[in-house]
Amino acid sequence: MPKISSDTLWELASAEVQSREDGTGAEEDGGVDPVSLNERTVFFIGNKAGGKTTILLRCLDRDEPPKPTLALEYTFGRRARGHNTPKDIAHLWELGGGTSLSDLVQIPITAQNVRSLSVVLVLDLSKPNALWGTMERLLQTTRTQVEKACSKPQRTVESKAGSKQQAQNRSPRVLPKDHPDRELINPFPVPLLIIGSKFDIFQDFDSEKRKVICKTLRFISHYYAASLIFTSSKSESLMSKTKSLFTQLGFGTEKGKSMSSDLSKPLIIPAGMDSLSQIGSPPTSDVDIGTLHAKNPLDLWKKVFEVVFPPENTSEHHRELKDPAKDPQYSEPQIDSMRAQKDTELDQYKRNVSKSWKGLELET
Repeated sequence: MPKISSDTLWELASAEVQSREDGTGAEEDGGVDPVSLNERTVFFIGNKAGGKTTILLRCLDRDEPPKPTLALEYTFGRRARGHNTPKDIAHLWELGGGTSLSDLVQIPITAQNVRSLSVVLVLDLSKPNALWGTMERLLQTTRTQVEKACSKPQRTVESKAGSKQQAQNRSPRVLPKDHPDRELINPFPVPLLIIGSKFDIFQDFDSEKRKVICKTLRFISHYYAASLIFTSSKSESLMSKTKSLFTQLGFGTEKGKSMSSDLSKPLIIPAGMDSLSQIGSPPTSDVDIGTLHAKNPLDLWKKVFEVVFPPENTSEHHRELKDPAKDPQYSEPQIDSMRAQKDTELDQYKRNVSKSWKGLELET
C-alpha cells in the first residue's frame, strides 16, 4: 500500500524537478527515462518563403493553409507505436526569415535535447542564386550551436553513462569503415535531411542548370552525410516520400529503400547511399578549374556553383530584416500606425532636447 502524501501539486512538481537535476528518479529503480525513448526534436531551417511550413503541415497531415513563420515557431506531432503503448512525440521547431534570424538557433537547440535532435534544411530550388549562401550560413550557425550544446555539462539524467552511449549512437555514422569516402567527408553532428522544394518550378529549368544544381546538392548531402530529396507540394507522390523521411527523424520509423539518382527525375538519396565516384567532378563546361583557388573539395564546388549562379547581395536585406518589426510580412496596420506615431513623437522629443542643450551657457 503506497504511502499517502499530503503534498500539494506544486510541491510534487518541485520535487520532480529536483530529482531530475540530481540525476535520480525513474532510472534509480532500473527503469528507463521515457523522454529519451519517446521524444525527439526536429528543427526546420531554410530559405525564407521556401516552403518549410507547407512541408511541415503536410508531414503532420494537417489540412490548413500555411502562414508566414514569425521568427521562430513551435508545434508538435504525436504517433502511436502500437495498442496501449505511449505515443511518440516529435517537438517541431521552424526558423523563419531565412538567414536573417539565424541567431535564434540557440532556443531550439539545447544541451537537454541535442542527443535527440535532427535538422531539416529546406532549400528553394527555384532560387538557385540564394541556395549556397542559405545552406552555408544556416548549417554553419546550426553546427556551432549543436557543438556548443554538446560541450555543456549535463545536470540531469542525461549525463549518465547510458544516455551518453545513446547520444553517441545518434551520431550520423552512415558510412561503413571500408567506404572509400569515409575520410573525405565531414558528417553533420546530428542527423540531417536536405529537401529541395518547388521541384515543379525547377523541372522547367534549362537542363545544364538543373545538372549543376543536382550534382552540387548531391555532393553537399554526401559531404555532410545527409539524406537528400526533391519535392513539390503539388505532387502527392513526392510529398509521401518526403513524409517518410520526416517520420524517420521525428518518430524513429524504419528507413525506406526508395532511391533515385537520375538527374532527369526528382532526387531521392538516403544518407550513406551515394559516393564521390558516382557524383563525379563539378560540372565545369564554362569554368576552368585551374583558375580557381580552392582550399578543399567543398570550397571548389562552391566556386564552380557560384560561377553559374552568382550569389545574391543580401547584406543590405539582412540589415533591414534584423528587426522583424520592419518585415512587411508581419505587418499589423493598427499597431504599425501607433508605432509610427510614437516614433514621430520620439524624434520631436530628441530635437527639443538637442535645442535645449545648445541654448545652455555652461560656466567656465
